Amino acid sequence: MPTKKQVVDSLEKILVPDVGRSLVSMNLARKVNVTDGKVEVALGSTALAPAVQELLKARVEEAVGKISGVKAVNVSFADGKPKDLNQIGHIIAVMSGKGGVGKSLVAGLAAIALQRQGYEVGIMDADITGASIPKMFGIEARPAGSETGILPVLSRSGIEVMSINLLLPSEDDAVIWRGPLIARAITQFWEEVLWGRLDYLIIDLPPGTADAPLTVMQTLPVSGVIIVFTPQDLTAMIVRKAVNMAQKMDKRVLGVVENMSYLYVPEIDKKIEVFGRSRGEEMATTVGAPLLGQIPIDPALAQLCDEGNIERYDADVVGSLGEALARLVPVEKKKKAG
Repeated sequence: MPTKKQVVDSLEKILVPDVGRSLVSMNLARKVNVTDGKVEVALGSTALAPAVQELLKARVEEAVGKISGVKAVNVSFADGKPKDLNQIGHIIAVMSGKGGVGKSLVAGLAAIALQRQGYEVGIMDADITGASIPKMFGIEARPAGSETGILPVLSRSGIEVMSINLLLPSEDDAVIWRGPLIARAITQFWEEVLWGRLDYLIIDLPPGTADAPLTVMQTLPVSGVIIVFTPQDLTAMIVRKAVNMAQKMDKRVLGVVENMSYLYVPEIDKKIEVFGRSRGEEMATTVGAPLLGQIPIDPALAQLCDEGNIERYDADVVGSLGEALARLVPVEKKKKAG
């Protein structure tokens, strides 16, 4: 006789169109019953257009019908809100006290690092007026969905991404919104996007300590914050502002990342501190949290970001960042679905 596990295993192989993850990974396989060879599968209809629902129904009937001993397959759909279906292990916010320090770069590398560790990862680009994540990842596809929710877009390596730039007619369009509208957009990215099951959701916050970071800290169950800075004279004061905000919002500071830490010149085998001496250890002491990484000024990395190929970047700092985050906010590593 067929078992529930066999049915669930077959659902693991059925990908949701437009997002490219399985029904189980997107947490759309809501209920499975097996009685005397008759199988009942209840799927969530959240963010699925009617045509997609019909397609998935046919694929489920075909896949489950091939299991030995199955006599009949009944597939039904149930409504549900994305925020009720999302199961996310940890939310990590990446913030900075000022702009131009490479916060989005660190957010992207953190997601890539964790994904390479074998985790299911997503990125919410909460920098509404300065969104850059899609550009770095080379994502141009528009999110699919329905009136019940939005599906994120999958990157080449399998990272879920949602950004305002993916919803605009052109990525060059300016988002000229006041604070309340920006806050509402961030809330929608949390409540109306079907993220499914993720181990980690990385949030790229806008710089500073104003409305948008405040919305994220108050609305989302943030597990920890990464502070990004560069080695310059005003660093200590700016970092303390970001740290103070995180502490006042009762959010744990996981660590600090120093970007543009140095320029390595291979011809002379020397590191040149272009923006002054490294402040990494000093800032870690100031914050009372570990130094998670020091990212160099790397022309190769800059070129990959410009080309939309950041996922091809391979450096020791990426591996060490992923290991550090997985250790600081651990989740049980599961085999990837799909």
